[in-house]
Amino acid sequence: MSDGRVNADQQQQENMVKPPVKRSHTLLIVTYVCLFVGSIASSLLAKYYFVHGGSSRWVSTWVQSAGFPLLLTLIYFPRYVFKTTTRRPFTRFTRRHLIFSVLIGFVLGFNNFLFSWGTSYLPVSTSSLLLSTQLVFTLILSAIIVKQKINFSNLNCVVLLTLSSVLLALGSSKDKPAGLTKTKYYIGFVSTIGAGLLFALYLPVTEKLYRSVYCYAMVMEVQLMMELSATVFATIGMAFDGGFREMAKEANHVFTKGPTVYWTVAIFANVVTWQLCFAATSGMVYLTSGITGGICMTALLAMNVIGGVVVYGDEFGGVKIVSTVLCIWGFSSYIYGMYMKMKEEEKEKGEYSGVKTTEDGGEMEVEMGKVKDDVAAADDRV
Repeated sequence: MSDGRVNADQQQQENMVKPPVKRSHTLLIVTYVCLFVGSIASSLLAKYYFVHGGSSRWVSTWVQSAGFPLLLTLIYFPRYVFKTTTRRPFTRFTRRHLIFSVLIGFVLGFNNFLFSWGTSYLPVSTSSLLLSTQLVFTLILSAIIVKQKINFSNLNCVVLLTLSSVLLALGSSKDKPAGLTKTKYYIGFVSTIGAGLLFALYLPVTEKLYRSVYCYAMVMEVQLMMELSATVFATIGMAFDGGFREMAKEANHVFTKGPTVYWTVAIFANVVTWQLCFAATSGMVYLTSGITGGICMTALLAMNVIGGVVVYGDEFGGVKIVSTVLCIWGFSSYIYGMYMKMKEEEKEKGEYSGVKTTEDGGEMEVEMGKVKDDVAAADDRV
């Protein structure tokens, strides 16, 4: 009896930590649309800051996370404004969630700093394609950290996207802005690669953390703490490097578009789009997996390349054309592999990559996770 009671208590505790989470395909689509808009807009606006006279990499780092208060709308509005859930914000947000969120946030802050260095020196198209190198490390780290299975579909995608970056590295030495020294160019090159590697670590680590997360709103709570930590990292750097004084100087005397455009576009719009990008990334990792989230982001790199060519007039020669084609080819092959796997598993088990489709009242829903308990199902709508 005693053992049975202990096992029952352990099972009850596990269910309290990971109750069922049902999500519609619409939420997944909306999340990817937000990722699409946020990724492209943030990359272009990050470059916009440097193109028109901005020079502080700490300012560029700070704006990537300073918009974390915007996440409060996704945390509190569902309960107090839209009345779509009875769950109180930060319910079941444990000390473990807090500690890991803070640690990951500081790593994310350093990642943002490396990205700012790369963006300040490299064209948007070059930095975007270089970031695709994170995918191979995402796959390796996902296999180690979250036991991601390596199959032909994801391996083929990783090989093609990595080859795309290698070709770019070999053929982009002439793709430097006027006046940029070879030393600074390679600093930007290495910084961008470093940012990609840290992001590759970020994806599977957050996926593992999200396995103990209760619902989508709680994902935003974890993300809020990560972005707060990243902002603390950037604010310390800003304070020591005189970044806040430099913002006022840039706005009034340096930025070529004037102070109004500086504060509204180079700063505020940057803050908003970066939060949209990071929040959507977390949503994709939670709803699917770290490797799928990484592949989806890498698929947007081709659009970033085209955006850099259209908006900033970046060169688009033969090497970039081949790299972009390989990028699109790799993603398309992965999507096709996912589609075939989905069709096969729907016939056999009705499951797909940890996402189980179920019929509920005639509507198809997505059930995330493996917990079968039905406790607090009404709270899972957000």
